[in-house]
Amino acid sequence: MSIRALIIDDEPLARQSVRRFLKQHNDIELLGECADGQSAIDAILAHKPDLVFLDVQMPEVDGFAVVNRIGVAEMPATVFVTAYDQYALAAFDANALDYLLKPFGKTRFDRALARARERIALHADRESIRQFLTAMEGMAPARNYIDHLPVTQNGRIVFVKARDIEWIESAGNYARVHTHSHQLDIRETLANLERRLDPRQFVRIHRSTIVNLQYVKEVHPWFHGYHLVVLKSGEKLRMSRYQKEVSAKLGIRGR
Repeated sequence: MSIRALIIDDEPLARQSVRRFLKQHNDIELLGECADGQSAIDAILAHKPDLVFLDVQMPEVDGFAVVNRIGVAEMPATVFVTAYDQYALAAFDANALDYLLKPFGKTRFDRALARARERIALHADRESIRQFLTAMEGMAPARNYIDHLPVTQNGRIVFVKARDIEWIESAGNYARVHTHSHQLDIRETLANLERRLDPRQFVRIHRSTIVNLQYVKEVHPWFHGYHLVVLKSGEKLRMSRYQKEVSAKLGIRGR
């Protein structure tokens, strides 16, 4: 993997030292050099380097000001370079991965570069995983819940709006759909209907009953941990013993 690097230092000799050490590593692509903080900000925003060697002391806009302008979270992997060790603590507060004190030799530089490689590789791994998961989510078929339910009645197909369904019960080989004014049978299992109906609106309160939450008026405790679900129509439906997910949707606390 090629690492795209940027050298930022107002001293030509310091830039030359970093450049010389970087040339010994074939995986480093040097994007350029900046002699002041403002041009560094512009270059980081324009080129999005993986790694920067950033001088702390520069006129007008220093290294810490560069970090503040870019934002700590948005900064590339950063190795601070300076002739003054009193800046070390502040450098690590700015999320530096290493701190090179001038003058530094090849061994110390290579150690800093090795740390940079580890940080960049870790970030690349995380980014690859994120991109993979995003791609998988995009490939997954969209879950579309039905707006209308086709029901056969007297030799014709009637389309019942899902929002008009108050509750559904199992009736032998059929599912019986209850609306405000109709009771219709459909040759489909309750489990099948449960998968096709929006779970934010429809809840299976019993193995033989699905209820539309918008038509629930009250919920009463009943015998042996059961509950009675009362609809706005006055219909009373028994709910199975405490079910965490269903009870949470109905606002019932567990026992």
